[in-house]
Amino acid sequence: MTDVESQTRLRCGVHAPSIGEYADPQLLVQMAKAAEQAGWEAFFIWDHMLVDVHAPPPVVDSWVTLGAIAAATERLLIGAMVTAISRRRPWKLAREIATLDVLSNGRVVFGAGLGVPRDAEFEIFGDEGDARIRAEYLDEGLDIIRGLLSGSPYSHQGAHYRIGEVTFAPKPVGSVPFWIAGNWPNPKPFRRAARWNGVMPEKVGGRLLEPEDVCDMLKFIEARRPRLETDQTFDVVIGGFTDADEGRAADRVKLYQEAGATWWLERLHPDRGDLASNLLRIEQGPPVVG
Repeated sequence: MTDVESQTRLRCGVHAPSIGEYADPQLLVQMAKAAEQAGWEAFFIWDHMLVDVHAPPPVVDSWVTLGAIAAATERLLIGAMVTAISRRRPWKLAREIATLDVLSNGRVVFGAGLGVPRDAEFEIFGDEGDARIRAEYLDEGLDIIRGLLSGSPYSHQGAHYRIGEVTFAPKPVGSVPFWIAGNWPNPKPFRRAARWNGVMPEKVGGRLLEPEDVCDMLKFIEARRPRLETDQTFDVVIGGFTDADEGRAADRVKLYQEAGATWWLERLHPDRGDLASNLLRIEQGPPVVG
């Protein structure tokens, strides 16, 4: 049995936007509190800068908002899903991760990826737009963040970053999981994910994965994942939509659990419905899968 297959319990969280009518830190805090009360196990928010060059919506800073969410909740795992490392200084990001983890008493998950869209999130600000170069920044930045979060002396000499020997304190309360985003079936993000603690996939074109896609993706990752000790796990994080009907919700999510998913994230996408209906979906609680 593999380290992925050995995990049988599916956990459920909420994945909320931080743009448009959701661009209100107080609203996002209230949503997180409602999610915790309703029995969801995590609350993640988008991490964007502009979203659209031509018609930019309101956007709030994810990491400032997460600090408020951490202070207002007690149990939820929290994080930004996902952060584009190539437009951040990895050492500043490591400080933010460690601080948020201490504030939340060890409840942070770090989600990382290339980021989209290319023009509105990178090029308009003078940042690198080429995905291949940004992937180099991403891989190097992931290693740097892990090294700095260790709390041990760390230095780095790479193609894009150079750091003299430093020691960061305080270190996180626990071991912060790194979840890697990618668009299946592009192979490179999933080779990257195999090195870390989890994967948060979509399909090319922004579509959602079907259960059979999850099976294929996991075969690809497992073939490239180093053998780990038995207490180390790998999370498979699937985002999607369920409705208020408990039976239909459970049936839908169970298909992904059987395919190997360890997390279901209820997506509160702006295109899904109005704010009131999405708030109601949070209050109705997570799907219950036996």
